[in-house]
Amino acid sequence: MGSGKSALTVKFLTKRFITEYDPYLEDTYSSEETVDQQPVVVKVMDTADQDGPVDCERYLTWASAFLVVYSIAERHTFEGCQAYLDILALHSRGETPQPPIILLGNKVDMERYRQVSRCEGVALASRYSCLFFEVSACLDFLSVQQVFHEAVREVRREPDREGAPLLRPLYISEDKPPPSLSNSSLLPPLATAKLVSVKSSRAQSKRRAPTLTLLKGFKIF
Repeated sequence: MGSGKSALTVKFLTKRFITEYDPYLEDTYSSEETVDQQPVVVKVMDTADQDGPVDCERYLTWASAFLVVYSIAERHTFEGCQAYLDILALHSRGETPQPPIILLGNKVDMERYRQVSRCEGVALASRYSCLFFEVSACLDFLSVQQVFHEAVREVRREPDREGAPLLRPLYISEDKPPPSLSNSSLLPPLATAKLVSVKSSRAQSKRRAPTLTLLKGFKIF
């Protein structure tokens, strides 16, 4: 609660930032995207757990990838991430392929109020073999879009990894263009992963206007 999950979802769907919404509203939205020149329908469940990871089956059995979100300006949201990561690790145990998990630090526009360092985020992501991003739902659409597109890429890669070493970048920032998928073998194994920087392309894909009737309860600016 309070990490900005709904703001991230609406930013991805509409390129707009919301400041007022119902924190107890849970719904599923979809968007037609083009990721690496391939069309895909991305469905996003914006969860609203009031008491932490208690009743998780509704999304554990539904999702192909998971985004665990915290606010860099509120340490309690970061501390709450571990319970979700534990649940996801237990859920994924024995599954082949394992669903990708992204640990996402939100609200980097509030840098001067930062309570969670970037290194802490990287360390937690490394412990659970997650990808790691820091973004701002308030400022930049492209970095938010990159998170969701990277989740799609990870889901597409997983079938190719069965029986092979796990190869993925650990830390994603906004300094360099994304590595080509054909060069994925050049990425370091997780155990020796270094900070890898990627950035989404400025060429935005053509997309149909999202269905704003799904955003009932949101005040959009």
